[in-house]
Amino acid sequence: MPTDILLSDPPLWLTTPLLGEPQASELLARLDAELAWQRPTLRLYGREHPIPRRQVWMGDPEARYRYSARDFHPDPWHPAVAALRDRVTDALAASGTPARFNSVLLNRYADGEERMGWHSDDEPELGCDPLIAAVSLGAERPLRFRGKPGVARPGDAGPLSPFNVWLPHDSLLVMGPGAQGALQHALLPRKIPGLRISLTFRWVVG
Repeated sequence: MPTDILLSDPPLWLTTPLLGEPQASELLARLDAELAWQRPTLRLYGREHPIPRRQVWMGDPEARYRYSARDFHPDPWHPAVAALRDRVTDALAASGTPARFNSVLLNRYADGEERMGWHSDDEPELGCDPLIAAVSLGAERPLRFRGKPGVARPGDAGPLSPFNVWLPHDSLLVMGPGAQGALQHALLPRKIPGLRISLTFRWVVG
């Protein structure tokens, strides 16, 4: 699988394709049809707002997660998602980056108007310097990155200019240890048609 090294410190790389066709498109259709997609509300500035996408939190029973003052309890592993988790684990092991995952956040974007705001996956439940592996299925969209405000880059490196990483169908983006401490990312609205489902695999510390 061809791999594009986007950053070396913190490590950020993109691999595509992960599954190949027709498996990737079949998985996209299956997840869209079979999962119990939800649109929870989050409290921002004292008001409840529905998130601008649909999602499912899935994983081992103990992989509970707290985000924006809400507790999320995982749905059981869907067989197709568990198989994808194992495929991602094998791909990382083959690249010399062993990892394990007990949970995954799936986000469903119906079109380019649905989005995810600026954030880092740095909640305490994820431990120190987590590795996040993100699989993209469906419409290709750019994930926008920027340096986290107030965090200096290693050595004598200057400020990190914001940049896009285009995530094609059937791709694997790996944000290695240190990426969440140094970077923020967002899926900003774009006039791009088509369904996209992302799966971000992670390890929740018990």
